[in-house]
Amino acid sequence: MSAKAVERLETRPSDAAIQWVDLGERAYPIVIGRGLLAQAGALFEAHAPAKRVAVVTDANVAPLHLSSLETGLKRAGIRTVPIIVPSGESTKDFHHLQTLLEALLENGIERGDVVAALGGGVVGDLAGCAAGLLRRGVRFVQVPTSLLAQVDSSVGGKTGINTRQGKNLVGVFHQPALVLADIDTLETLSDREFRAGYAEVVKYGLINNAAFFKWLEERGGALRGNADDLIHAITVSCASKADIVAADERESGARALLNLGHTFGHALEAHYGFDGTLIHGEAVSIGMAQAFRYSRLQGFCNQDDVERVTHHLASVGLPTRISHINGERPAADGLLRHIRQDKKVRDGALTFILTRGIGEAFIAHDVDAETVERFLEKECDTGTTHGRTD
Repeated sequence: MSAKAVERLETRPSDAAIQWVDLGERAYPIVIGRGLLAQAGALFEAHAPAKRVAVVTDANVAPLHLSSLETGLKRAGIRTVPIIVPSGESTKDFHHLQTLLEALLENGIERGDVVAALGGGVVGDLAGCAAGLLRRGVRFVQVPTSLLAQVDSSVGGKTGINTRQGKNLVGVFHQPALVLADIDTLETLSDREFRAGYAEVVKYGLINNAAFFKWLEERGGALRGNADDLIHAITVSCASKADIVAADERESGARALLNLGHTFGHALEAHYGFDGTLIHGEAVSIGMAQAFRYSRLQGFCNQDDVERVTHHLASVGLPTRISHINGERPAADGLLRHIRQDKKVRDGALTFILTRGIGEAFIAHDVDAETVERFLEKECDTGTTHGRTD
C-alpha cells in the first residue's frame, strides 16, 4: 500500500503523530500517540485481509498489554493467535527462533495473515525474523512497548538473532507494514528500561541533529512525566531514522550512522553474554561516550562536546564508562575480538561511527585495530567498579 493510500484511511487517529518511512510502494506509517492499542483493529484492518493476527509477545509483556491489543483487534473482527516467548535477550537465539517458527506453522499462519510483535526490541527482532522467513515472508506489524523499540528497533526492517559470536549476526531485512507506538505502554517500564531507551533518543541528536540534542539537554530528563514532550521526542527520533532508512534501506552506506555507539556497545553486550548485567541501551550509552572519547583522541572533536555528552547521559542515570557496569571487568583484547565480528567490518578492516562534534557523526573506515586496542585498555582500566541500585 502506498503512502498516499494509507494517508486517506478514515481510521487514521486524529490525535496521533504520523511519521512515514518512504519506501515507495512499501512505505509504511509509524503511528505515535496514546490509547492506540484500543484502536488497533481499525489500524490493522488494511493489512490483515484474512482477519487473523499471530501476536508474538513475551512473558513479561503478555500480562500487561496482550488483552488490550486483542480487544482492540476484536473490534474489527480480527482473530488473534497469541504466542508467548520467554523474556530477555537470551530469547534471541536459534532455539527460540525455531520454536517460534514451528508454533506459527502449527497454528496455520499463512501469507494472508499478519505476525505482530508486541513487546520490546527482543520480541520485535525475533518475531520480525520469523515473519521474514515464514513461507518466505508474511506481513509483519510492530507494536513496540518499550521506548527503545519505539524510537529505534521497530523502525527500518532490521530483524535478527544473536549467536555466541556476537549480537544480531543472523537475520533478514523484513520491513513492517505498520508501526503502532502507544506511549501508554511505556508507563509499565521500569526506570532502568526507560533510561535505556532514552539512550537511543539521545543518539539521534548526536548523529545529525544538534538542535534536538540541545532540546534534550533542557527537557529530556523529564520526558517520562510529560506526554507531549515524549511524543515529540519519539516523533523526531523516528523521523530521523525514517529519513536514513529511506535513503539506505540495507545499510550499504549512510544507514551505518545509526550505529553510533553500537560497535563498542555490542562488544560489551557480547562480553556479558546477554545475561542482563548490561542491557542494550546502557551498552549504547557507554558506547556513545566511548565514540566521543575515541574521536577526541583522534583529533576529530573537542573536549567540550565530550563533556556535554557524558554529562547529559550521566545526568539521566545512564552509564558512560565500563567501570559503571556491575560485573567483572572485560579485557581489551576480548572486546576487540567481538568488534572484529561487527557487521560493518569489510575485508577484516574495522569501521566505526565517529564524530566531529555533536550532530556531526561520520563513518570512519580502516580504523587501526592497534589504536582501538590501546584505547580499550585504558577504558577497561579507568575508574572503580560500582553497580546500580535499581
